Formats: sequence, C-alpha cells, structure tokens
Amino acid sequence: VQLVESGGDLVQPGGSLRLSCAASGFTFNNYDMNWYRQVPGKERELVATITTTGGYAWYAESVKGRYTISRDNAKNTVYLQMNSLKPEDTAVYYCYAGLGSARYWGQGTQVTVSS
Repeated sequence: VQLVESGGDLVQPGGSLRLSCAASGFTFNNYDMNWYRQVPGKERELVATITTTGGYAWYAESVKGRYTISRDNAKNTVYLQMNSLKPEDTAVYYCYAGLGSARYWGQGTQVTVSS
C-alpha cells in the first residue's frame, strides 16, 4: 500500500498550490479520502474529506472557501487545490485513507507560505 503526496512548495501569501496524492495497493474507490496537515508541536489537523464518489466534501472552517478537494478514481488520485494561501497554512500536508481497521498515511509534502 502506498500513498504518495506531491506538489508542496514555497509560495507567497495569496498564491496557489495543487497537491496530489497517488494511491496504490488498495481499492481506492472504496475509501473516503482525506487531507490532514501538521505543524511542529501541534496535533495533526483534518483539513478536507471527500467521499468515495466525490459527491460530498467537508472542509475545516480555516480553509473553507479557499481549498477544494477532488478525486479521480480512474487515476487513483486525490487532489487538494489551495488558493489564497496564508502564512498560517504552512505545514506538512498528509494524505490519509481509512476504512474499518485499515489505516493508510502518506509521507507528507511540505507547504510553506512566506514572502
């Protein structure tokens, strides 16, 4: 099983990034997919969730209206479009899939928002 994130970078405030998470080794279509983020010294925070078909998405209040989660089940990939980025969005972003006792995390990708 693998979840491989990519797309993290250094970006100026107000900028945009698109994160990708490519999944393999499990039945991607059966899993709701999630993006979390974590800064040093703080707990990992759930940022966005998307259901198996992409028909419903949930967002943390701190990112609502700025982030969009989407998925392509044909490519086994989930995305996080991040717009109007703020310095407080700086974190390592993780992809997560969980179903029953199965728990899968990616290795994370660093997003830094700074001028």
